[in-house]
Amino acid sequence: MKVSRVALKNFRRLQDVEFTLEPDNTLFVGPNNSGKTSATAAFRLFFKRAEFTISDFNVACISAFDDFGADSNIPASNAPKIQLDLWLTIDPKQIEFGRAFSLIPNVSAEQDTVGIGLSLEAVDADGMRAEFIKTFPEGSNKTLTEYLRLGKNLSRHYAIRYYALQYEGENIVASSIEPEEGRRVLNGLVRLDFIDAQRNIHDEDTGRHNRLSSAFAAYYKHNLEQPAENEAATKVIDENNTSLTAHYDKHFAKLLKNVAKLGVPSAHDRTLRLVSSLSPQEALQGSTELYYEDAALKHRLPEAYNGLGFKNLVYMAIQVSHFHSQWITTEVNRPLCQLIFIEEPEVHLHAQVQQVFITNIYRILKETASDTGEAYVPPQLIISTHSSHVVDTVNFEKVRYFRRCPLKLDEGNPDAPLVASKVLNLQNFKADPDPEMEITASEAKDLSAEEQAALRKKAEESRLANLNFLKKYTKLTHCDLFFADAAVLVEGTVEKILMTQMIEMAAPDLESRYITVLEVGGAYAHKFASLMAFLGILYVVITDIDTVEATDARKACAANKSGSNTSNAALKFFLGTKERDKIVALTPENQIVESGRCFVTFQRPVNAKLNGVDVELHGRTLEETFVYENLDLFRAKKLLVGYDFAQGADAAAVASETYDTVRSDIFKKTEFALGVAAGAEWVTPQYIVDGLGWLVKKLTPAVAPSGDAGTVAEAAE
Repeated sequence: MKVSRVALKNFRRLQDVEFTLEPDNTLFVGPNNSGKTSATAAFRLFFKRAEFTISDFNVACISAFDDFGADSNIPASNAPKIQLDLWLTIDPKQIEFGRAFSLIPNVSAEQDTVGIGLSLEAVDADGMRAEFIKTFPEGSNKTLTEYLRLGKNLSRHYAIRYYALQYEGENIVASSIEPEEGRRVLNGLVRLDFIDAQRNIHDEDTGRHNRLSSAFAAYYKHNLEQPAENEAATKVIDENNTSLTAHYDKHFAKLLKNVAKLGVPSAHDRTLRLVSSLSPQEALQGSTELYYEDAALKHRLPEAYNGLGFKNLVYMAIQVSHFHSQWITTEVNRPLCQLIFIEEPEVHLHAQVQQVFITNIYRILKETASDTGEAYVPPQLIISTHSSHVVDTVNFEKVRYFRRCPLKLDEGNPDAPLVASKVLNLQNFKADPDPEMEITASEAKDLSAEEQAALRKKAEESRLANLNFLKKYTKLTHCDLFFADAAVLVEGTVEKILMTQMIEMAAPDLESRYITVLEVGGAYAHKFASLMAFLGILYVVITDIDTVEATDARKACAANKSGSNTSNAALKFFLGTKERDKIVALTPENQIVESGRCFVTFQRPVNAKLNGVDVELHGRTLEETFVYENLDLFRAKKLLVGYDFAQGADAAAVASETYDTVRSDIFKKTEFALGVAAGAEWVTPQYIVDGLGWLVKKLTPAVAPSGDAGTVAEAAE
């Protein structure tokens, strides 16, 4: 049995989300404060039956609470509730059928999924309202929200209820289950365990810190054979701790061997050894000390003498082994599936360890199952991460992207400055085919059925090719896209190298934002349009105008040549034309595309002074434009880029030599970029300033957003 789908309503910023879980591992990714931790917290609160607070309700529920408390005509069913629905795959021929019997209304029907709903709802909503009014009479200016925030008021009036869920057509019908039966069914189906982000690994058991020694002791206590709790054992410990150390050597050998497979410490580092430091009084408590021992010198160092990254890795390995062992060795009514939530495993780990983390965790789980004599029954791992290195190791389809978006309260309050989140399953993402592969309705009229079918087949092949490209590209180079507030898609190496400085100089407000810079080239920027639309990410395309002869698309020409075309696929895709004159004539408003999510910018004619005379120059690429907009620096040779640019006597000579040099075989783009980066006093080309300025404006809206446009910033336009 596996948990296959989850729906969550009215919990914190997760107003109404739904997502699937993979049978093995699922990754929660997204920008900061997008709801990843809240999704985990919802499971913890419902399963552990911990105490909810009024702050756990989505902010849209606050006005509903207050309206309910102020108006006795509002029915009790309108009192806000938090809902968590779980859908699980089952095998009716196996034991799952008996465990899930209460969730199957029609035992004669064949079904492979069952649903159970958990709802935090008012036990007696009318009674809650009456007690609120009694506590705060009319005229007190107090709200029901304030009342529920006090003391234990929320827990007194709210409780978890359980429901059997089934589909009737496209609608979900919920049938109430008695609370005791609901808890029994839930506990028989699913076990949950958590490894939190704030692990606070430390060498002292003080405050909120954890010791690895304590983790080993807990593992020993719950999972391993212990010495007899009698006088003989006490005597052995009292006489010689060496015997108990040998006991630890024997029983922890497999676990420590598994930990060593994580790759840290290396073969040339110290090894781990548990050494007994017990007194007779402490013996039965399972107290131990963890030391790092040099195999050759037999020199021991205490636990504190190792890095936080290694401690974090070992701690997670112990916890995963412990949780999995506890589950698979449960002798009576073992829950049929296990979910282990791991939050931010990358803490203190260097990139290489992050990349092999998931693989090594599964290796440990298999070893744990083998050590307990059980067949390997894998849990479902749900990993919340900000690490592009962790994301890099999983398939595209396993990613669940948490996306911030404006929260629509009601039509009467469109400017409410609130945000919620959506959860997007990347397995549902379908890339668009290349535009030339698509067929319009008018074109289809003139084609036979066979020709239309052939074109549709080519379009599908193109779509799959683009999807494969995006999967490989993001996996190889840019998994950090999933954590960004916005993206800047640049043409090539020079833009990528200089972009940090350009942002610092031309758009410093972006330095406080999480911006990812993708080097995609003019031939590939448009391929990201469908992915950006799916994720709802704002982005700027900074690309070259790439002019070519109108009569020969393979022959480049200067950007100032009227009547020429562009060979840039991104410009043709986003702007809908290949004609240079039409592209240059576009206003900034015309450069905003993709429903306001994207700004496309390219080289335009620039004004410069040459020998005191105003001249107009137009670069075909960034390098040319950079020279023209920093003409005085290059003529004075204050920028050492390996080439003597702009030494001509007039505008025509400057343009000609710059164009020829940049296009020559001897021109090295990286050398040019590094020379510029080392220089000072230069200015960012205006077309790049325009793009970055648009992004600043979108990310800092002057008014609160309304509607669901993908991100809060989208309403700034």
